[in-house]
Amino acid sequence: MEKLIEVRWHGRGGQGAVTASKLLATSALAEDKYIQAFPEYGPERMGAPIQSFTRISETPIKIHCHVTNPNIVVVLDPTLLRAVDVAEGLTEDGVLIINTEESAAEIRKKLNLKGRKIYTVDASKIAQETIGRPLPNTPLIGALIKVTGLLTLNNVLADIEDKFRKKFSSKIVEGNINAIKRAYQEVKGE
Repeated sequence: MEKLIEVRWHGRGGQGAVTASKLLATSALAEDKYIQAFPEYGPERMGAPIQSFTRISETPIKIHCHVTNPNIVVVLDPTLLRAVDVAEGLTEDGVLIINTEESAAEIRKKLNLKGRKIYTVDASKIAQETIGRPLPNTPLIGALIKVTGLLTLNNVLADIEDKFRKKFSSKIVEGNINAIKRAYQEVKGE
């Protein structure tokens, strides 16, 4: 990684977009990268559209503003595709990762999106089956790691496991680790 990588997360309040942006950042920090992770605060309420941002770099990050031209966009809730232009500002060589049952080709057609790489994974289903709740945030971290190679999977798993063990039962920790691994394997793109 020779440049600043910017990630924009789109979700709804309560889906874990802010947590995902912070987990990705702290995993990058564990790999000796420079990081920023922050949400866009507004009238937050459960279910309201929200954005969160992550920056990762090999060198110190000197900008402190919202991410307007992300390299990577992650969408936690596919209903946002009808409400928000999730691809707005996405770089021409950018990556769009969406939590959906639909294929990447179906999403490309739905969004009428030219260029860019599109990947899909049913992160909610994976989370329901591994964690017991349809929270798509940690599975989407696994998908992001797979399609971008931004960080190493084992380091991300170790960092998240370490952080989660301090807060959650071993069942929840194991479920999230399995969710990340499954999404890493099941993400598909075009």
